Parts: sequence; structure tokens; C-alpha cells
Amino acid sequence: MLTRWGETLDKNNVLGEYPRPQMRRSSFINLNGLWDYAFTAAGEKQPDKWYGKILVPFSPESELSGVGRTLSPDEYLWYRRDWAKPDVGEGRVILHFGAVDQSCTVYINGLRAYRHNGGYLPFEFDATGFLSKDVNELSLSVRDVSDTSYHSRGKQKLKRGGIWYTPQSGIWQTVWAECIPKDCVRSLHITSDFDHACVNVRADVVGESKAYALFDGQQYPLPASIPVPGFEPWSPENPKLYDFSVICGADRVESYFAMRKFSVEADENGVKRLFLNGKPYFHNGLLDQGYWSDGMYTAPSDEALIFDIQTAKDMGFNMLRKHIKIEPLRWYYHCDRLGMLVWQDMINGGGSYNPAVISAPLVTGVHLSDKNHKLFAREDLEGRMEYETELNEMIELLYNCPCIAMWVPFNEGWGQFDAARIAEKITNADPTRTIDHASGWHDQKIGETKSLHVYFKKYVFKPDKLGRAVMLTEFGGYNYRCAGHSFGSADFGYKKLKSPADLQKALEKLYSEQIKPAYKQGLSAAVYTQLSDVEEEVNGLVTYDRKVVKLSPETMRKIVNVE
Repeated sequence: MLTRWGETLDKNNVLGEYPRPQMRRSSFINLNGLWDYAFTAAGEKQPDKWYGKILVPFSPESELSGVGRTLSPDEYLWYRRDWAKPDVGEGRVILHFGAVDQSCTVYINGLRAYRHNGGYLPFEFDATGFLSKDVNELSLSVRDVSDTSYHSRGKQKLKRGGIWYTPQSGIWQTVWAECIPKDCVRSLHITSDFDHACVNVRADVVGESKAYALFDGQQYPLPASIPVPGFEPWSPENPKLYDFSVICGADRVESYFAMRKFSVEADENGVKRLFLNGKPYFHNGLLDQGYWSDGMYTAPSDEALIFDIQTAKDMGFNMLRKHIKIEPLRWYYHCDRLGMLVWQDMINGGGSYNPAVISAPLVTGVHLSDKNHKLFAREDLEGRMEYETELNEMIELLYNCPCIAMWVPFNEGWGQFDAARIAEKITNADPTRTIDHASGWHDQKIGETKSLHVYFKKYVFKPDKLGRAVMLTEFGGYNYRCAGHSFGSADFGYKKLKSPADLQKALEKLYSEQIKPAYKQGLSAAVYTQLSDVEEEVNGLVTYDRKVVKLSPETMRKIVNVE
């Protein structure tokens, strides 16, 4: 089922935009496009014969890949393409993979060049020494055991259905390369200091050269606290970004920052609320799974990413909860520049989940201690360590993005463990943002926020006994199926409606009788389920193929306005 962007996709120019907007260089070699592919038994060597062509970076399970086949846990998926050696002079060639699900080994000219585990985070390495020919062979083997192990897997499940989706594997974000000088900037760390009208910038550099920031006609040796007098605060209503550059020897990167501040404070009535830039700010949001009918994990174009964000904004929402997925950096860039708050979920893993732990609390409201690792399918020490490593990497990857307001390490008990310690770890890594330590249930009675998921009963606001800011982090989920724009014949949601008119009436009642009164009483955030349909879930405000917006943005804006 193609989106309109999938229908016009140019196989010779797939996702050709620069993939790292907050550290841009002039050098960019896009390696997306048609690659050779083959499946083998796990452990076998690179095959001599190939099945055909796969369109990278779309998973083989997706329609846009041209393959349409699931990678089994006992198989390898192989990729291969020719790669002309870049003219790098005395510099270096860095090869980047945006994300490869789940474990992969990269080969250049038959030599093992790099190995990576984890399907949701980028990796890179210096490929210079492997490029021994004018035209080189780049290949990789991928294995994905999906939900048969403790690895992070999100909502993928080999036996899909309901809230669990088709498993996908392999390359699903842009593959690219850049040529850089020997002395260069490896990474930037950008922290806006709203209260002191400055931005703190430091650079991790390679080589002996010093790094300098160029901003507003001035040069600052790094690390530096750069003054931003008379700044415009960033907000969804005014998404002001400030551009600056960093130089290190012959290297130059372009970046940006925003001046904003997230906090939990008491309002004029003493009620704890979420604050933006020193003032109470209601996070009026949507659950956003980031799935596409034709590309699955991978949006068919940059314009498609923009469509989702802008549609949500046009409907009156100011926040998207990115649910159990880490997007390409361009998605966060568009949220930064368009003005959209983001709550970022961490990817869940662990063993097989116990329904009594992950589902029953929706009805019973029972909260359990997550120190019982067996109960939460987290007995495996290696799996817990892997989660914490990937959590650190996610925060490091997204730290500079102005749009991110909230970290969400756990959802509904899926692989949850030691949430109090994990929340403290997140605060130590990033004290500038708020945390929803246990979204939905299994509250460990810590932190500044209380998180609730309410689907099967009327929501009535109650102040938190611990004095925390109260957030309704999932609710609604009303399903309306659009004929010709739905996946399969199943129909999953929390309230079935027959027409757009019925959907409108139900949403008007939901917001007027539950959300608006709760907001006036002290509710800090509301996250409606959800932005778009996903497979059997037809409870989106937009269809899976993005061709039908079920209610007009003007109608939705009136419905969700809590003022």
C-alpha cells in the first residue's frame, strides 16, 4: 500500500538530503539506492550468487525495498554494492550507517571492517585503509533475532497482531560517507543556558588543532560559554534557531542551537506543571509510532517526515511522543525548525512479557516493583547492560536537539527494570530535560512527574499524592477504518466508530468532558493515541498510507484547544 511519496520515489535519488543537520559538512556521498542482496543460513560466508536488487535503506520486509520477505532469526541477510574510492587526498573517509537492525558485520573488499550490535542507533568508522582499489566492494551481513532474545526490538514481533507489528530487519536508515581532514571535529555538545542568556558549546576533536566557534561575527575558542543577549526563546509558537559554525584546522561544520528551558515547577496556584521557558505550558500531544505503509520504519521521503509533523501542528498539537523508535536525525531537525516538542521513548527489550505485568494494570491499576527482574522479563544481566549502553548512546545522539523535552525510558512495563536508578542516570547525563520514568503504570514513586494511560474508563483528574506533575501519557485510541486505506481486514482500537461524523462527535465529547476540565484542575500533558494508523491499529487521525486525514485540521484544532 503505497504512500504518494512512495508512488513517485526516484530509485536513483533515495533520501538524498544531508542526514546530520546539526553537524553539516560540504562533503556528502549518498550510498542509498539499489544494492545486491541474498539470504543465507546464519554463519555462512558471503554468497557468490545474489537474489536480485534491494532498494536501500528500506527493510526487505517493506514494499519499497522490492523484496517483500522476512529475515528469520536463523538467517543472514547479505548486501553488496560497488563503491568508487573518493578523492580524499591526505584526509580520511568515514562510512556511516544510520541504523541496521539488528546485528551486522561490514566488509570492504572481503575484509571485515566493522561490527555493530543494536538496530536503532547509528554507527560510523574510518574506512580509508580498506579502500585499496579505484572501485571497491562494500558488503555486509545482517542477523535479526527479533523478539526471540533480549535485544532492543521496539514493537516488532515475529507473530504480529494488535499493538505488535511486522518485524523488519537490515538497513533502514541512510548509508553515507564523508571525506574529512586528519584534524577534525568528531562531535559537538550544545547546551543552552536560558537563565544566563548564553549557550555552552564544546567540541570533541581528532588531532592537535584547536576548535573555534563562529557566532554573530565573533570567534570563541572551545569549550566556550557564548553570550546570546536579547535572545528570542524557542517554542512551538516561535521556533527560533540560531546558526553557528565550528572550525578545527581545515575542517568546518555548520550547526544550530535554540534558547529554551524545560522544567517542572509550581504554578500560581501551587500546582506542579510542566514549564517551558519559565512559564506553565500544556503539552498537547499525539502518540507517534513513525511507521509507513510502504517503507515501514523508513519514511519514503523527507517530505513525508515533514507531512506528519506539519499535519499534527496544523491540528493544534504542540508535541509528539516518539513511541518506541529513534528516528533519523532529519526528523528531529524538522521538529526543531517547525516547532514541535518531542517526548523521546527508549527502545524496549528483554524476554517474553507476562500479560499480567504489561496488560493487566490497564484495568487493575496495580503497580509492581521493577527490582523484581524476573517478573519484568529482565533476568539477563547482559540484556540490562546492553539497554543501558544504548540508552546512553540515544541521549548522546539526540542531546543537541532543541525539540526534545522529555525522556521516556520505559513504557507499560515492557522490559522495565530499576527505573529509579535509570532515571537518576538520565538526569546525570542530561539535567536539562524532564523524565517520565515509567509511562503508563508500574510507577516507582520517584521523580517530578506521574504518568497515566487511560483507555477503558473516563479520565478524572486527581492530584498526585507525592505532589508531582500529572500527565495523561496515553488515552483515546478511537478507531475509524477508511476503506481502501487500511492494512488487512483486522480492526484494532479502543472504541469503534463508523464514520468521520461519529469520530468527530466522540472526540469532541472526550476533550470537552475529560481533557479540558482536567487541564484546568492541573493536568500537565495529554497524549492522544495516535497520529496515524499502523497495520491493524486504525485509531490514527491519518490513515496508514497518509492519503486520508480523517478529520480536517481546522476541526481538530477546535476540538483539542484546551484554553
